[in-house]
Amino acid sequence: MDHSTDPAGERRRAAVRGSIEGLAHGDAFGERFFGLFRPEEEARRLIADRRLPPEPDWPWTDDTAMALDLLAVLVEHGEVRQRALAERFAATHRADPGRGYGSGMHALLPRVAAKPAKWREVARALFGGEGSLGNGAAMRVAPLGAWFHDDLDRAAAQAARSAEVTHAHPQGIAGAVAVAVAAALNARGEPPALSAVAARTPEGPVRDGLLRAAGLPPGTAPEEAAAALGSGRRIRADDTVPFALWCAAAHPGDLPAALWTAAAGLGDVDTTCAITGGVVGAATGAVPLGEEWRGRREQLPGWVREL
Repeated sequence: MDHSTDPAGERRRAAVRGSIEGLAHGDAFGERFFGLFRPEEEARRLIADRRLPPEPDWPWTDDTAMALDLLAVLVEHGEVRQRALAERFAATHRADPGRGYGSGMHALLPRVAAKPAKWREVARALFGGEGSLGNGAAMRVAPLGAWFHDDLDRAAAQAARSAEVTHAHPQGIAGAVAVAVAAALNARGEPPALSAVAARTPEGPVRDGLLRAAGLPPGTAPEEAAAALGSGRRIRADDTVPFALWCAAAHPGDLPAALWTAAAGLGDVDTTCAITGGVVGAATGAVPLGEEWRGRREQLPGWVREL
């Protein structure tokens, strides 16, 4: 990343740092509401009262691990180099496979580690040759949108390249494009209106969901929005991205409110909160969360703070 002192360079650095911090906070915070950690009824009570989960330590998951890999490739190359990204994903998975990776990544990444030159073929072979349309490419991409925020076309194109490494299905790619565009808009100081994001998202269920989200009446409760749009229970991009970006668009300058809103939808909570946090954090950074919240989350690698 350019370390010059020009205002544009500093703005980009701040947006990228804010986005990865917001993503990691959302990931670790949202993970605490999974049924693996507490019953849904208890989760709903905590969310309704806006009481932080009581655990003192909040590890992050594969959402953040893969976002860090993507960001590391951008730092090294200034753009998405697909084989380099595939190799990073595979190495990180091999070193720590217990971060909560989905079944598709457990199937894909060991094969990539064995034959990195074949990453494209093995990604396309997932799910009977359709490729993954899951939410994994979307969950990790917000910092890329912040990185390329000065060029929305390039943000969308680079997001698509980053998605193809693991999510060859067009809707897995569309989810990543939508999140990157939303993060880029927010980093630019332009609240990520859902209609504007939809206009740059490839046609299909993800785009249709964004347009449905844009049409929800003002004052719609998060639980109602989740019921209408999906909140990741099917772990698909079209079942996750519209709701997460609805949460971000409703609170583009208020990271705590955005994350509580996303959590209220339950579902794939770490992923909806990671997407929401990455988009909103590109504008706000993580400081608004407060010391108690920030003190519980697992720290990011030191190189992130040096961006």
